[in-house]
Amino acid sequence: MSIEGYVVREAARHEIALTVSWANSEGWNPGIHDAGIFYKTDPKGFFVGTFKGKPVASISAVAYNASFGFLGFYIVKPPFRGRGLGTEIWNRGMKYLEGRNIGLDGVLEQQKLYERKGFRPCYRSVRQQGVGIGLMSRAEGIKYLSQVPMEDILAYDDQHFPVPRHVFTKSWIRQPGVIAMGSLNKGELEGYGVLRKCSQGYKIGPLFANDELVADALFCSLCGHAPQGAPVFLDTPEPNSAALRLAKRHHMHPVFETVRMYTGEDPGLPMDRIFGVTSFELG
Repeated sequence: MSIEGYVVREAARHEIALTVSWANSEGWNPGIHDAGIFYKTDPKGFFVGTFKGKPVASISAVAYNASFGFLGFYIVKPPFRGRGLGTEIWNRGMKYLEGRNIGLDGVLEQQKLYERKGFRPCYRSVRQQGVGIGLMSRAEGIKYLSQVPMEDILAYDDQHFPVPRHVFTKSWIRQPGVIAMGSLNKGELEGYGVLRKCSQGYKIGPLFANDELVADALFCSLCGHAPQGAPVFLDTPEPNSAALRLAKRHHMHPVFETVRMYTGEDPGLPMDRIFGVTSFELG
């Protein structure tokens, strides 16, 4: 049951950075530029719960279009847990995405809770941790995405996400300090990946590729841009056995797991080409 003085409302721009800092405190290790990119994707899709004017809870409910949305940043600050505050802000996010197929990546401990709320499990992902190489090199056909026509990048990304997410993708691959690389074969894009700085080390995501060899070449090129020995993370979907092999081959080790869940039908993504999830917070 809620407490007096608790109000749920749309988040202001600066409060999204606050919720990202909470996610970091929870050990989720967000990217240092995630807040601005997430806000551009859907400025109205972030909510905060305030107690006596101070934010104490958050949720993101990003609407990619009229048919698909994604939940993330579902956090209640520890001193305020167990009072119903989470339920109120959850309901606000779900109301905002009403009528859409809604996805989320939840920790395994919360899977049963999400099932009771109408979500069905689809697959698990494993966060793998390795280290940067610190030696920049590129296999044949690997280019920076700045050398690839944007329409080709967006068309390729469309194949690997439930709906087009062009606003997000344009911002994601152009964020400050990012390394975004693609693999081309006779002018055709056959994979791309992004390395971004995070609170701890670096994350590679997405890592999409037509096959394991392309994924491996992209992975090595991206790791070469991370300082030698710096932590590098890759979120590998379990249904893609080649992604798990890639992680093992590069001496990565599992850190934790999540479960992808949807309220509607499985979008039927080409899991054999998804070697790294873009973001547990926005899909």
